[in-house]
Amino acid sequence: MHDGCFDGSLCRNPQRLAWGHKAVNTSILHEIVQAIPVLAAAGGVVYAALQFRGWRFSQYVANFTKLIELQLQIRKMVMDDPTLGPEGVPKEEMRDYYYNLIQLSLFEIAWYSHKYGQLTDDYFASWEVNMLSIATRPAFRAMWQSDRTKILHDGFRKYMETLMQEKP
Repeated sequence: MHDGCFDGSLCRNPQRLAWGHKAVNTSILHEIVQAIPVLAAAGGVVYAALQFRGWRFSQYVANFTKLIELQLQIRKMVMDDPTLGPEGVPKEEMRDYYYNLIQLSLFEIAWYSHKYGQLTDDYFASWEVNMLSIATRPAFRAMWQSDRTKILHDGFRKYMETLMQEKP
């Protein structure tokens, strides 16, 4: 059985201990040496999990942005060719409606990106200030209150309602 002394010599020779040599408990040293790679591996797993989470959030934002881009293309088509839109709506009213809806959609991308940490607070705050300014325009208010199709994230719709109540 191992007694924690190198070669057992220090424990059997009291004179060497008296000269300042110390017995080393190698079992503690052995456990510390074993713990280091285990802790490193655990840290690596935690780091990988955090990276995967960040990647997943980035993918959410990318997918959401792509859907909005497709909506924007359809809206632009209606602006370019008003016959694709609802019948009986004057061309200028249609352009105003879709222009404001496109601005709203861009802000929705910024809101969603901010929600998932892809847009900094200060940059989002600048978007918010600009959107408040846009939201005061009569054409924007008319677009917001219309019953025409507006495909928006439910959380964003609630956020906009709150934002627009702050500045009537």
